[in-house]
Amino acid sequence: MTVKSLGAIPVRLEGVTKRFGQVVAVDNVNLQIPAGKLVTLLGPSGCGKTTTLRMVAGLEHPTSGRVFIGDEDVTPLPASNRSVTMVFQSYALFPHLTVFENVAYGLRVTKVPNAQIHTQVAAVLELVGLPQVGARYPSQLSGGQQQRVALARALVMNPKVLLFDEPLSNLDAKLRKRVRGEIRELQQRLGITTIYVTHDQAEALALSDVVVVMNQGHVEQMGTPFDLYRRPATRFVADFIGEANLLPGRYAGGTLTVGPYAFPFRQDGIAPGPVTVVARPEVVQVEMTGQGLPGVIRSAFFMGTTIDYLIDTAVGEVNVSEPPRARGVLTAGAGVQLQFTEAGLYLLADGSG
Repeated sequence: MTVKSLGAIPVRLEGVTKRFGQVVAVDNVNLQIPAGKLVTLLGPSGCGKTTTLRMVAGLEHPTSGRVFIGDEDVTPLPASNRSVTMVFQSYALFPHLTVFENVAYGLRVTKVPNAQIHTQVAAVLELVGLPQVGARYPSQLSGGQQQRVALARALVMNPKVLLFDEPLSNLDAKLRKRVRGEIRELQQRLGITTIYVTHDQAEALALSDVVVVMNQGHVEQMGTPFDLYRRPATRFVADFIGEANLLPGRYAGGTLTVGPYAFPFRQDGIAPGPVTVVARPEVVQVEMTGQGLPGVIRSAFFMGTTIDYLIDTAVGEVNVSEPPRARGVLTAGAGVQLQFTEAGLYLLADGSG
């Protein structure tokens, strides 16, 4: 097995619904997963993302709708006939088998000749950066190494589609950041279509070509990490992707009014009237003088690279995260004027979820 593209196959879900008794876990989901891309299903616990992944894998079958891998309708096929492999949250390594035998397990089940097994396992362990650990047992490895063994076991089967179900949730924050970088680098080198499930917004933004935000069994929005962060389609997406100040405002004639503060602003496609202003903490500026939305600092925290403020205003509390300035940290109780970086704001028409 050499380092090469393992396949660039699209995945398509058409009207997929999954019910467990009276509970609708996935509700009429239509998705296009582009070939060779890493697409993340993101959402809170119980939103349907893992059930959707398991239907692609063949571990669950839709109540209605169809699943395609490439041009093939795989809906009736068992997991073993879909040419997909999954990396689980728990790694699912056999503790009584060596690393070599864990990686070789699927090949042995499918009766691949021994000589070919040794060649493929050695190559894939080299690929994931663990060429010397074949004789060890999972208990002798770190969490990050165990995760890479689980990835090697998935890759050795030459899948058309690679699936990840919360694969980094058992790692500490520092190791999680490193391993997600390794997963992304390897996926890009191989060009394999990958579907990744997580509830961690930062992980989804860092890893993905495309993010699918799910809520209560349906798709809220699908787009690039940049688009979802800067142009959320609904209040749910704005609030779930990173931090957001959701402020009431009014938009008319190229002017946006937030509380008593009115300033020039233009966004195509928004009708005049009441709006929700999506203002990320980093696009709000805290000034001591001048025009702005008046507020009073409730708390201030020096975080090293930023100063984080919580500010009370007439339209609600506003979170601000700004780089340190020569004036230092402003104290609680100080009166301030909040100004907004126009390029960082986004407006939602009232009633947009």
